[in-house]
Amino acid sequence: MAIQLYNTLTRKKEAFVPLEEGKVKMYVCGPTVYNYIHIGNSRPAIVFDTVRRYLEFRGYDVNYISNFTDVDDKLIRAAKELGEDVPTIADRFIDAYFEDVTALGCKKADVHPRVTESMDIIIEFISALIDKGYAYEANGDVYFRTRKFDGYGKLSHQSIDELKVGARIERGEKKQDALDFVLWKAAKEGEIYWESPWGQGRPGWHIECSAMAKKYLGDTIDIHAGGQDLAFPHHENEIAQSEALTGKTFARYWMHNGYINIDNEKMSKSLGNFVLVHDIIKKHDPQVLRFFMLSVHYRNPINYSEELLENTKAALERLKTSYQNLKHRREASTGLTDDNGHWLQQIDGFREQFIKEMDDDFNTANAVSVLFDLSKLANQYLMEKTTAVEVIDRFTNEFEVLFEVLGLKLGDEELLDEEIEALIEKRNQARKDRNFKLSDEIRDQLKDMDIILEDTPQGTRWKRG
Repeated sequence: MAIQLYNTLTRKKEAFVPLEEGKVKMYVCGPTVYNYIHIGNSRPAIVFDTVRRYLEFRGYDVNYISNFTDVDDKLIRAAKELGEDVPTIADRFIDAYFEDVTALGCKKADVHPRVTESMDIIIEFISALIDKGYAYEANGDVYFRTRKFDGYGKLSHQSIDELKVGARIERGEKKQDALDFVLWKAAKEGEIYWESPWGQGRPGWHIECSAMAKKYLGDTIDIHAGGQDLAFPHHENEIAQSEALTGKTFARYWMHNGYINIDNEKMSKSLGNFVLVHDIIKKHDPQVLRFFMLSVHYRNPINYSEELLENTKAALERLKTSYQNLKHRREASTGLTDDNGHWLQQIDGFREQFIKEMDDDFNTANAVSVLFDLSKLANQYLMEKTTAVEVIDRFTNEFEVLFEVLGLKLGDEELLDEEIEALIEKRNQARKDRNFKLSDEIRDQLKDMDIILEDTPQGTRWKRG
């Protein structure tokens, strides 16, 4: 059975059939790198990394592209405020992005194109739109003629007449029509710029993704994805400029993840509830945040709070404990039990159910429920007086495979010496602060990884078990 995917373009689930058998071309809009990413940015990173992982698990060869917007108004403002140049700020926060999302279990894209490294293809794209009559230059700016593209509004399901309401020409803009959007911005005094046929300037936001997707994936891609907030106008404008240029379908399937609220309120700087991933993962295991995101269907809104994250931590620990108990029990297991086949047959059903749930529009919430059912059965099996190596191995293999598909770790990786020393130092500080709960948690964490601690008058010693 084919994977069923909800397509924002048609507003219904459709069978996923890529253009080329066995291959998937996927483009995910990346961040504007003027600051650390916030929790809202982390959701598409986690969600679409999981989609990619699952497609690969199902046998597809996925070409995954995700861009960086490394020059725009926000970066220029940040450069002025900090007294630095735009490239320096962009480089710093691209490094920070990789640090954060790697901690969240996200794999790097096959290519992470940057606007500043794509100027030639962007200028070429804009020039071609002008030649076809879909764009025009006005005093160094270049605009797209929105009304000339017949399909405008098909992604957001709005008509031109609906969009016209509220549209206006801002002071200083040279648009011919209030609905037209900018492709190239003439540089203001003191701003970073590039030379172009229309003078010194830089690209508008929407054009970059169209140009990059075309370069790395071709005229038509299989999946274009991003946050729900990007559907209009960003993705709508991408469709217009790409299809105006090529005359072909730009993306066959559009995926958008839902919003995140903080303590039941919309996240915003004005409300003071703007949460950075960089700060969250200082206090919490990044894997807990990933598990939290996957515990809700990607299209549904999700509410973040410290209490919910703590609940998620406890739930994830229950799964890991089941796995660790299986590993420990293996040493005392045999191959002589009479009902191996009965247990093996039950275990086989979990892989089938997991695939069924993920095939239904990547329903990670239900897939997580399958993991808990697997854990429940494993716990029942461990109550047997005699257990078989074959059954234990099948249980642990299912945990490992399904956790890997979701980008989760089971915590049995061997710690490096410096990582152990850092955790011990953190535990010592917790003890000084009389935070015995944290101190005990760190001791238990190390114990689970077969690290034995010995507290002595000369300090804490450790050894591997």
